[in-house]
Amino acid sequence: MEQVQADRMILEDLLVSIQRDMGLVVHEAISIRRGWLNLKWKLETDQGTYLLKQYNRDRFKLYDEEVLLMAFSQQIRLRTRGVKCPALLTNEGRYFLKSDQGERFMVMEFCEGQLVAPGGTNADQMRALGREVALMHRVLNDGSLGVKDKPQFVPPSRMERLDYWKRAMEQAAESEIPEVLTALETQYTATERFRDELNPMQPGWAHRDVWVDNLLFRPAGVAAILDFDRLNYDYPQLDIARAVLSCALHSELDVVLVSAFMEGYREEREVPEGYLVQGIRWLWYMESVWWVNANILEHQGPPARFAWEMDWLAKHLDMLPELLEQV
Repeated sequence: MEQVQADRMILEDLLVSIQRDMGLVVHEAISIRRGWLNLKWKLETDQGTYLLKQYNRDRFKLYDEEVLLMAFSQQIRLRTRGVKCPALLTNEGRYFLKSDQGERFMVMEFCEGQLVAPGGTNADQMRALGREVALMHRVLNDGSLGVKDKPQFVPPSRMERLDYWKRAMEQAAESEIPEVLTALETQYTATERFRDELNPMQPGWAHRDVWVDNLLFRPAGVAAILDFDRLNYDYPQLDIARAVLSCALHSELDVVLVSAFMEGYREEREVPEGYLVQGIRWLWYMESVWWVNANILEHQGPPARFAWEMDWLAKHLDMLPELLEQV
């Protein structure tokens, strides 16, 4: 109840700024319970339907504001180049705003479309998503942004990662919970067999958060790619891998859906042989330490799903080339 009241106070503060600074008269604000910590509302106004996004103050400390502003500018550029993503409203050229009470927020176009459950897409949706992600990558990497000295993800050595899992297993041993120890041992064993550190990926600009909660679909297509907050110089391959795992992995990886995604992707952008398998393996290497830990049994919602994906990957890394040889 206290949280509901606190959210309401934040909304009232934001609505004052929205009407004064953006000239929008809000008739109705409907809370959207999705995402982590940041608050969102669907706004019915005198000028149309919009999405209001507030940035949680604690989470905002994790962001670099200049990087966020760059990401928003690229979202605008992507939209002008045909990528399906929300238009951003501005006030005197500023699209990242601050309320009287110091709340950071944005107002953007409300995109109609449907969310799907993890692994719940169809082939038409995946083909369209592949095209959309490839177009996004092609525009982001057309030379306009240049390159950075290093990508966001700098992979640790295999020995460093093995030491990490050893420490995690030692800590978890104190809890004497068999399921936790088994999950960590599975990651350790997979890391022992990992050899892709000798085969680095090609860096480039990427969305860095392409999963089902940030995608809106139509029955046979894509309505929008959402949430560009993490856009940065990293690895486009990881976007592909994250999209495939999130949208095509149910109890097992649906190769038909994966093939449809890659067919769509190749319509916009060429990729070398083995590109997808390499991306998936590196995604596991990066994300496994985020989600698999001594608290794995306490995970709920998206963290539980991500932890399950990492467990599935650790058990199937060596099978991926054969599994996806026709993709």
